[in-house]
Amino acid sequence: MDDPPISNQRSQSASSSTPRLNLPLRMSDSSLHLENLPSRIMHINRMINSNYNRSPSRTIYSDRFIPSRSGSNFALFDISNSPTSAEGKEDGSGTYNSLLRAALFGPETPDKKDSSGLPACRNIFRYKTETKRSLHSLSPFGLEESIPGISHSPVKAPRKVPRSPYKVLDAPALQDDFYLNLVDWSSNNVLAVGLGNCVYLWNACSSKVTKLCDLGIDDSVCSVGWAQRGTHLAVGTSNGKVQIWDASRCRTVRTMEGHRLRVGALAWSSSLLSSGSRDKSILQRDIRAQDDFVSKLSGHKSEVCGLKWSYDNRELASGGNDNKLFVWNQHSTQPVLKYCEHTAAVKAIAWSPHLHGLLASGGGTADRCIRFWNTTTNTHLSCMDTGSQVCNLVWSKNVNELVSTHGYSQNQIIVWRYPTMSKLATLTGHTYRVLYLAISPDGQTIVTGAGDETLRFWNVFPSPKSQNTDSEIGASSFGRTTIR
Repeated sequence: MDDPPISNQRSQSASSSTPRLNLPLRMSDSSLHLENLPSRIMHINRMINSNYNRSPSRTIYSDRFIPSRSGSNFALFDISNSPTSAEGKEDGSGTYNSLLRAALFGPETPDKKDSSGLPACRNIFRYKTETKRSLHSLSPFGLEESIPGISHSPVKAPRKVPRSPYKVLDAPALQDDFYLNLVDWSSNNVLAVGLGNCVYLWNACSSKVTKLCDLGIDDSVCSVGWAQRGTHLAVGTSNGKVQIWDASRCRTVRTMEGHRLRVGALAWSSSLLSSGSRDKSILQRDIRAQDDFVSKLSGHKSEVCGLKWSYDNRELASGGNDNKLFVWNQHSTQPVLKYCEHTAAVKAIAWSPHLHGLLASGGGTADRCIRFWNTTTNTHLSCMDTGSQVCNLVWSKNVNELVSTHGYSQNQIIVWRYPTMSKLATLTGHTYRVLYLAISPDGQTIVTGAGDETLRFWNVFPSPKSQNTDSEIGASSFGRTTIR
């Protein structure tokens, strides 16, 4: 047997003991020899240091996210955005923890450590009390920005209403009767007052007093009402008659009958005059017609003590001693709406000049409430318990406010803001029930009358926005005179 040469055996054993690399077919073992390594390293360095295929419009991103804080609002957390020094960079983790603590818990929060010596993180998700900010800071627009149409004016302070009357008139023989309506103010700024069996006119511009009529000892005045033009005055009497007077000439124009008992309520609608009586009826009178009345409205079961036409002259509201509030239209002889929620006589009635169909009514001693109604939708809107008898209501035409006068037991006058029904002022001074109320033609002043035989003038409402001058009435000096 022939043995192989010793040299061949060694070469075969060496080749079998050396591991071989799994290389691609195109790459040989010679390419990995050490003598080729320096040239390949130089080739790689040339590629790295050169601008090989670099695009000027292409942004090169790295695999590490480095946040950009250029748009951060550091001032919100009282953090300065100044670059850190070299010493600060060396202690980066401590600086970051301090910034995070200041941002979450405030700049003056000390470092907290638990028993193990580690920082305490149990409070990290607790809310911090927000500092108080002004109302303007809540606006989406900054105060420094000038945006057309955006007003940054501060909230207006509540309007102050004088607590004392600026004028008091003595009114001898002014009756203390809840069911009568003895005071009315014309569009020509003349006040009509029924005193006993006479009617007096007081000119608010000149303070001149004129005696209009005297009904005699067998009759007395129960109601007065100015026509809308302010030239003619209707007078209701205790004998059931209604007289029409020419105020400028102080002479009677017409006397109309139809009621069997006293006429305590009057209301004008252009040339149509409505009269309510103790005989439970309402008569519609057209002063242009020959007949004393053109229609009779029946529905109340007791004396009619309140009458008011709406501002558009389409609806008539009536209140009675039967605790009922009725609404009539121009052609109906039966009420189209009936409200029975009051528990006492309904004398106080007022239509809103600001919202169509909004009606306010007030009840007597057993009721004490002001109620609001929407006659368009036939709904009861709200109720306010005033605590005392509601004698009169009047709405301001300048602002969305109204005034109520009261009897038992406080005899007060209240100015309300609608619809919140918050009290702007409570006025006192009368010693009897405030049974009579009228408003000046400019809408700023009211006059109240009571059984204490006084008329008191109050400035309660602001002037219209279109007016820049003071009212002629408000300019009058304070004084106390007698109306007759």
